[in-house]
Order: sequence, then C-alpha cells, then structure tokens
Amino acid sequence: MTPISLHIPCLMNMFMPKTGKSVVRLLERLDVPFVYHEDQTCCGLPASNAGFLPEARKVAKHFMEVFGDDPVVVSPSGSCVEMITQRYPALFEDEPEWKARAQDMASKTYEFTQYLVDILGIEDAGGKFSGKVAYHESCSLLRGLGVSEQPKKLIASVKGAELVPMQNADVCCGFGGEFSHKYSEISETMVQEKVTNFINSGADVLVMGEPGCFLNISGYVSRNHPGRKVMHIADLLAGPIDS
Repeated sequence: MTPISLHIPCLMNMFMPKTGKSVVRLLERLDVPFVYHEDQTCCGLPASNAGFLPEARKVAKHFMEVFGDDPVVVSPSGSCVEMITQRYPALFEDEPEWKARAQDMASKTYEFTQYLVDILGIEDAGGKFSGKVAYHESCSLLRGLGVSEQPKKLIASVKGAELVPMQNADVCCGFGGEFSHKYSEISETMVQEKVTNFINSGADVLVMGEPGCFLNISGYVSRNHPGRKVMHIADLLAGPIDS
C-alpha cells in the first residue's frame, strides 16, 4: 500500500495533541502506512477566512511545497480539507503554475474518514465504547465535502456503541473561526442549542470530525455540563490510549 502523508491541523497540534496521537494509533492498527513531514504548518484557512489573501497564498504555497510530491494527503479536519480542495485553486486564479499545483493538490487530498471508507473500503475501524453516541455534522464536512455517511459507518462499527439520532445534527455549532469572536453572543446561543440537543438525545457522548467544532462544543460543555463527554471521531475509533 502506498503511504499516505498525514496532515495534522494547527488546532489539533496546539490544543488536541492526544487526538493527533489517536489518528496515528488508528492508522497503525489498520496497517495504513503513513509519513509525517516535520516542516508542515497551517493550511492557510485562518488567513483566508480573515480576508488576508496574500498571507493565505504564502501559507498555501508552503503547504504545496511540503506535500506536493506526495501521492495522497489525509487530514482529520474537514475545514482544512475544504480549504485545500475548494479554495486553493481559486486563490491562484492569476498564477497559472500555482493554480495547476493547487488543482493537483486538491485531487489527492482527503478528510480522514472519507479516505478510510471511500478509498480504502474500511467500514469497521474497530474500537470499543460502551454507550450511546450522537454525531454532530460539521458544516465543513457535510456541506463543504459531502462527508456524512462515512463517519457514521465507522461509528456504527465501534463495539458496544449505539449511534442515536440528534435533533438539528446538521446545524452549525456556532464556531466558524472568526465568527465565534466577532459575533460571540450569536455563537454562544448556537452552541447552547447544539449542546441542549445533545443532552436531549440521551447520548453519552457527542462525536464529530472537526477540531474547531470540538473546541467550541467541548469548551461550552466543560463550563456548563462538566459531566458530559465530547470526542473527536479519531479518539472514539482509536479507543482509550491505554487500551
């Protein structure tokens, strides 16, 4: 099997290092060979969202210099993959050489669960969890990439886990990068509604595949419902670190 190149997003690198390790443990358990480039950095999404397009292009070029020769790039972040596959080509409309490189990069970059299910045909990633699981449909995965069934199939494969429906699972959690800073009151109302729906679902844990959503929702839950659990899907699939 051709090794994949693993991209670890900035938010995961800074705030969720255990989840990054879960991704690695899961790839090892599934016998998926991978490489990790130490010189990788941000994909450029924060600069792009803030309207700093020259800075976003600079970061995107570095990303393509690091990963450009690799056959496949996989990232456990829907928003980063959306940035690379949807926005990179548009960033370089006036630079034909870089646009061609961006289109090539877009064609070989996948979200983590998307790659496991759609490319490798893995629908049982193993893992154990005793309890009910609700799934939050992150905007970047659902609307940006069309990824929805893939994570649900993998969650359903976890031994002991029961995937239960959640009202408005496909509604934004209110993070949206700068949105949560510029419109904090609206953002807090949105995440409050998301967590209320999670609690009303009867699930023991709320699972998602987007680091930004995880930080937003888990932050609210830890402050207001400290007994409830929120997990990135890689942590659910990989299981406890001592298992």
